[in-house]
Amino acid sequence: MSQHPTSATRSSLRAQLAASFAAGLRFSIGLAIAGMTQPDKVTGFLDIFGRWDPSLMFVMVGGIAVNAVVWKLVKHRPTPKLSAKWFVPTRRDRDGRLLGGAALFGLGWGIAGFCPGPGLTSLASGAVEPWVFVGTMLFGMRAVAWFEARAAQKASEKKPRSDRGSAADGAPPAGTAASR
Repeated sequence: MSQHPTSATRSSLRAQLAASFAAGLRFSIGLAIAGMTQPDKVTGFLDIFGRWDPSLMFVMVGGIAVNAVVWKLVKHRPTPKLSAKWFVPTRRDRDGRLLGGAALFGLGWGIAGFCPGPGLTSLASGAVEPWVFVGTMLFGMRAVAWFEARAAQKASEKKPRSDRGSAADGAPPAGTAASR
């Protein structure tokens, strides 16, 4: 059997990529029109005890309303138009990663006036601030990935030898057919 994608698979992938690009472009244009790419406008919205600018609240409410209507119309379909299945989050728990990430997102948004979407969109402006924001964001993403990999490695090293097995002592991992 061939490992190469069929023309139907390639065509489906092209359609998915084109739809993703069109959605991202529409989103970027919407962010720019709404003023979400202007850090002063964003920090003005967050400054509820100073010169508060509530206009971004209407942008958020409008986005939520449109999404709610569209989701109501399409959620009963067996599959999306360009995919074999729906990718809907199923987790409902709140853990340290979620809460910490939300806190960092809020701090970054409040300090810089950018969140990831508008930050990426603002790169086209040529201003230095979005480049600093996006560079810092990418550095932070890499740092989190590094810390998580390191924590996973340390957790696996803490497991008792009998659970891991060891190539050095020739013992298979406990509970495997070879160890019985």
